[in-house]
Amino acid sequence: MCRAVGAEGASLRQAGVRTSDVPYTASMEDLTQVYFKEGWHLRDIRVPRVQRLFASSDPIAPVFCDSDMFSYDEMRHLFRKDAYFNDFLRQGKLKWGGWIRFPVMGQPWLVAFQRTDAQGPFERDDMLRLSPLAQALTEVADLSAVVGRSVLTGVLDGLHLVQLPALALDRSGLVLGINAGADAAFDSEFRVRNARLFIRDGKARQALEHMTSDAVRGGDFPRGPNNQAGSIIVARRETKKPILMKLLPVHGAASAPFLGAKFILTLTDLEAPRLSSLETISEAFSLTGAEAKVASMIAAGSSPEEIAGELRVSRETVRNQIKAIFRKTGTHRQSELAVLLSRIQT
Repeated sequence: MCRAVGAEGASLRQAGVRTSDVPYTASMEDLTQVYFKEGWHLRDIRVPRVQRLFASSDPIAPVFCDSDMFSYDEMRHLFRKDAYFNDFLRQGKLKWGGWIRFPVMGQPWLVAFQRTDAQGPFERDDMLRLSPLAQALTEVADLSAVVGRSVLTGVLDGLHLVQLPALALDRSGLVLGINAGADAAFDSEFRVRNARLFIRDGKARQALEHMTSDAVRGGDFPRGPNNQAGSIIVARRETKKPILMKLLPVHGAASAPFLGAKFILTLTDLEAPRLSSLETISEAFSLTGAEAKVASMIAAGSSPEEIAGELRVSRETVRNQIKAIFRKTGTHRQSELAVLLSRIQT
């Protein structure tokens, strides 16, 4: 498309959303990094004009250029005085802009073209050549969003299979998907409300907002121990044990820009301890089915008396089973057994 209109480069962005995770041509890479790193996206005079154009009650053409947003006198002033044009665009030898507008799932998106001073301003005929592409862009973008949502659902379902509750969030914190494990962890203090995650613990809420906003602005993704992606946020609850949250980046097809999936938030609900697969425990330590069940309950914190009551067997039977479990697993205390079984959770 850049070649069709003689543009130096182009980027793809959602109207009114200024984040660093935008696709762009290779020719725009260095300048795009500067655009967000140095805060020019907050001083871009074109952004409020585009927003004003979209807010107008007048019909919006699918293509437009600088002359549709600024008068001749305004352009002369901008070229002489405005920092965005003089201090930023000149770094890339750029001057003129042109745009294609197309809707994706009800939201306005833009392909933003840039020309150098030597290439000259965009004329109406230049943009009209690209006007028929608006509908094609919508169709491709809608398909991309559908594929991305399918992949995202698969990721969340896969995490559920390994007993990991998780949510998917977009760059603004909107919840795009929830797996069954996460849904089971919700309560009055931690839940999804109006498509956003509600966390009663203000400190945890602020920590999550800080992490996501830093990542969206193009900063380093939060790192935990051993430089692994994600760091733990503790969401405390008044009547229950805390929920541990870990923020992870979305990669691959699930991060399709039109879907906007940016983060996977995994949850560990300390109120509902995960139990290892009884089959795996039995196979790993040559335990009987009954012993595997008792081992799992011991590791989850149950006392011999509680186990006897739940399984409806005598306390003596449970004690004998525990002795056999300790012998077969090479452990001596409940805490050692819990640590051992946590390493084989599936």
